Amino acid sequence: MRRPAVGEYPDYYKGYIELVPDGDIIDVITSQLEETLSIVKAHADHCDFRYAEGKWSLIEVVGHMIDTERIQAYRILRMARGDKTPLAGYDDESYVEAAHFSERSLDDLLEEFQATRSATNALIRGLPKPAWESTGLANNGEFTVSSLAYIIAGHELHHRKLIVERYLV
Repeated sequence: MRRPAVGEYPDYYKGYIELVPDGDIIDVITSQLEETLSIVKAHADHCDFRYAEGKWSLIEVVGHMIDTERIQAYRILRMARGDKTPLAGYDDESYVEAAHFSERSLDDLLEEFQATRSATNALIRGLPKPAWESTGLANNGEFTVSSLAYIIAGHELHHRKLIVERYLV
């Protein structure tokens, strides 16, 4: 699938999409999770670390990545099936607060991340070609299905970069 063009997603997501390497987006999404999991597993003893007051802990970041991927995958499903119902946004801060990720083990959360990614992979691999150009509204912005797949990949890469730069110092 081609990289989405400016205008196929709200400007807010441009940074995420720019992080995604060239290549088939299905291959990128399939392969990149292992590196993220490896980085997090190697620092399992720092799960509760926060690099600044009011910032999420490492385990909360992992939980946030899972929640966000699920939401974006749901948007892909709805838009790929031609559903034009505008989809609501979500407050990531309140999701993290309500989830109590720190009460779960890192192994449990990483298993959930793998299961979520497996479901995302199955969804996007099964999309017919025309579905990739389908559009819809989410959080008051217009997206193509293709842009949402890139956002999933870029969002993970964004947080992986933050984990390395701010949590693993």
